[in-house]
Amino acid sequence: MKIYYSRTHANHQPPFEILDGGERSHSFEVPDRVENILSLLRQKSWAEIIEPIQLGLDPILAVHDEGYLEFLQTAFQLWTAGENNYEHVALIPATFPLGRMRRIPRSILGKAGYYMMDLSAPIGAETYPAALQSAYCSLSGAEALLSRDRSSVALCRPPGHHAGKANCGGYCYLNNSWIAANWLSRQKKVAILDIDYHAGNGTQEIFYERDDVLTLSIHADPAEEYPYFSGYSDEIGNGRGEGYHLNIPVPFGTSDVGYVEALRQAITRIVSFNPGFLVVSVGMDIYKDDPLGKFKITRNGIHQIGSEIAKLRLPTLIVLEGGYDLESIGENFLAFIENFFDQP
Repeated sequence: MKIYYSRTHANHQPPFEILDGGERSHSFEVPDRVENILSLLRQKSWAEIIEPIQLGLDPILAVHDEGYLEFLQTAFQLWTAGENNYEHVALIPATFPLGRMRRIPRSILGKAGYYMMDLSAPIGAETYPAALQSAYCSLSGAEALLSRDRSSVALCRPPGHHAGKANCGGYCYLNNSWIAANWLSRQKKVAILDIDYHAGNGTQEIFYERDDVLTLSIHADPAEEYPYFSGYSDEIGNGRGEGYHLNIPVPFGTSDVGYVEALRQAITRIVSFNPGFLVVSVGMDIYKDDPLGKFKITRNGIHQIGSEIAKLRLPTLIVLEGGYDLESIGENFLAFIENFFDQP
């Protein structure tokens, strides 16, 4: 099984984030998330760890706004070049637009408020290079499927599913799964199944009016959990995309049995859609001990979730999203992906 990984991710080290209620905290999205997975993969004979292919900006500009991409590339440099007394470690906004207030200011701080959804995706000097290589990991995994591999893995850091067409948020800057799925959709229909604890609001936004990509997300109820404003069960797509998006919110405390029931509902919809490719946005924050999650999924449950998805026997790209319990993330991720490497 090809595992796409870039050492560039380790240079992106957000020094802090702002939690709900305004508390300044250390960032939960740290390099050890991927390194702990990688240390276990290196012990497996079936894991072929590969640097991603550099495929240029066209596949990314096919899905993300050009002005937003330019912002990500230049934001930190422009901010640090300004005449101010800030501690230049990470850029986050202080002002956000409301309603129809959607002009793009010249000020870099104004642009930050325009392009950043929240306070949990600070931009540092190495954020854009890391996000770009993360996207290339998912694109490389997609290329492996196009070359007839049955499955591949993208160890994406930073993650991507909260990033919209023109915004970052929730640790995410470029929507890795969306970029890969759009690349694959040039040949066949694609289903994206998001099993991160949090709703994949960015992925939902991006494909909401398309019928060639089916998007499904199983997540904590957004009425009670981040991202709050997206991920509700009555959001089913729009225009051509009506009926091609499925949100399955599940309550806090959901255990293995309840989660697998929700998963089987999603799998039934995937089967009826009959895609040529499957992209799975995998968040290990569904695990019972994750500091940012409130589910009760065990490691055995994670293995069963992977087994249920693998039974679809579709060419599958597995994209890493969340998961913040550093002690468990490696074993949990392997418990999921080991269902796929021996597909016939």
